[in-house]
Formats: sequence, C-alpha cells, structure tokens
Amino acid sequence: MPKNQLDEIDRRILETLQTDARVRNVQLAEKVGLSPSPCLRRVGQLEKTGVIRGYVTLVDPEAVGLSVSIFVNVTLEKQIEPALETFEKHIRARPEVMECYLMTGDADYLLRVVTSDLAAYERFLLEHLTRIPGVASIKSSFALKQVAYRTALPITNTGAGSVKRGRNAANRNRRPTKK
Repeated sequence: MPKNQLDEIDRRILETLQTDARVRNVQLAEKVGLSPSPCLRRVGQLEKTGVIRGYVTLVDPEAVGLSVSIFVNVTLEKQIEPALETFEKHIRARPEVMECYLMTGDADYLLRVVTSDLAAYERFLLEHLTRIPGVASIKSSFALKQVAYRTALPITNTGAGSVKRGRNAANRNRRPTKK
C-alpha cells in the first residue's frame, strides 16, 4: 500500500498507536471498529510499507539530566554534494543531535541539540561541530521554555493523502456494534 493511500480505519489505527504504542491489538481493534485479526493484518501492512517506521519510548529529558535544548544554525563554506555528505555523516554520529534539517534560507542546516548544561554544549561545539570540515559559521539559540512538543502527526485532521474506499469497503471489516 502506498503511503498516500490510507483509508479512515488506517488513520484511526495510526492515531491510536501514536498516542499509545503499547495498546493491545484487541483494544486497538475495538477502538477502530475492526475485529482483532483484520486489525493485526492492517498494522502489519502499515509496518511492511514503512508507514509505521518503528516504536519508541519517550523519555523526559529533565529526568535524565538533559535539560538544555539548543537550536543551531550551521552554514557551510560550499553547498556542494561532498560537503553536505561530510557534514551529515558527522552529525549522524553525534548522539546529542536530536534532529537535523537541510534548510533553505540563511543557514544550510538547523540542528536541535540536547545537553546536560552549557559546559556540555561548549564541549560539543568546540570538540565536534567546529571540527567538521567545511563549516563556515555556527549560530546557537538556547530554548528558555518548551511551549509545545508533539510526537504524534495530525493524521486525522488532514485530508492529505487519504483515499476513500467507499462505505461498503470501509465497513466490511467493522465489527457490528451492540445496541
């Protein structure tokens, strides 16, 4: 199944799993209106096609001593493929880099970095980031407070990529509701 061909049941499955990846299949099936076997098959298909990339545990950064979040704009000397590849290879190897995006605009990359304190960030900056060949400039912004943080995509709030399979097809696998 192509990623853009999700029906309403697939979207409900994804929405539920994004909020509770440990939900048991029987409970998931009940929430989305399927019997357990078809629900399990759909989840397997979503995994097989790469719509579901994996399952994770979200850890509170403060609870593990990583309370400093830094957003870093990095500009390279040259925006040529070998320079981009070199930078990305080095960044992927750094565990404190939580996210890295190739950008348009003033900076070439935007990174989200987490550290335990300012000294740890300074070490990362001096011992790793500034030593990557081709880095021309680095601008850091420290987050004062996290206002919003989500891991769940707004799947059911968008019409993008949905394909309606029709009433009969969508209801074929639904369990009858008790009255």
